[in-house]
Amino acid sequence: MLSKKTQYALQALSYMVGKHTDAPILIAEIAEQKNIPLKFLENILLELKKAGFLESKKGKNGGYFFALEPATIKLSSIFRTIEGPIALLPCVSLNFYKKCDDCNEKKCGINKVMIEVRDNTLSVLDQRTVADLFIAK
Repeated sequence: MLSKKTQYALQALSYMVGKHTDAPILIAEIAEQKNIPLKFLENILLELKKAGFLESKKGKNGGYFFALEPATIKLSSIFRTIEGPIALLPCVSLNFYKKCDDCNEKKCGINKVMIEVRDNTLSVLDQRTVADLFIAK
């Protein structure tokens, strides 16, 4: 299940894409428009900034803006930054692999199914970008 943190990150990015501007957007504006707790949003946007997806400007007319073109930011990158592994089990993760203590992966049916789930999920998230989050009203 998608965490609230990831849901809020995607909602904030969607709002930013929908503004169609290169100008910084106030955190308070995003929080109010998307009904996201301000402090929680501050941490999320800071995390996205540290990952290189966003930039910020301080002072009057300050706020957050995209460091990269939204159409170039894969959703899989956002998920990994906020959520961590895309895989549902550590033994099938591509970037965060960890062997299960009580399992023989070669004989595990769960492992095989979860690899398929991971691959299909990753396929969708790799083909979609932040720009795809905006839906015109």
